[in-house]
Amino acid sequence: MTFAYVALGSNLGRPQHQILGAMSALDRLPGTRLLQRSSLYRTPPWGLIEQPPFVNAAVQLDTDLSPHALLDALLALEADAGRVRSQRNGPRTLDLDLLHVDGVWLNDPRLTLPHPRMAERAFVLLPLNDIAPTLPLSGHTTVRARLAQLDTHGCEKLA
Repeated sequence: MTFAYVALGSNLGRPQHQILGAMSALDRLPGTRLLQRSSLYRTPPWGLIEQPPFVNAAVQLDTDLSPHALLDALLALEADAGRVRSQRNGPRTLDLDLLHVDGVWLNDPRLTLPHPRMAERAFVLLPLNDIAPTLPLSGHTTVRARLAQLDTHGCEKLA
């Protein structure tokens, strides 16, 4: 079994409901158990700003799925939630990003681990800090230390 960290986001439909449903679905994946979940956060849109605010969260999984098998499962859950990839950084019913898998460094056409842009995004690090503040990031820093350097203005803890 391996620890994996997944970011969850939604800003269409019923975002809180979709995030909580996705957490339950992640816990039901074969060979996978949800160990920790963050609080839910309302965050301003990133990239394309003319869209509703997001609800974001993060989870820690214990899984025996390979990183690519876990990615496939995440993509299937997004599709089940009605995710349509029509616009980069656009609105979405469900977004599941594989952030980190303990002991795994990958850079292939389908998957880069650790996630190459997670340290730039408060909407990722804020919930990740709830469950893994000392998780190392590239650049010899941790989630907690990097989050302290980011602008979290407009981010609100929901539950």
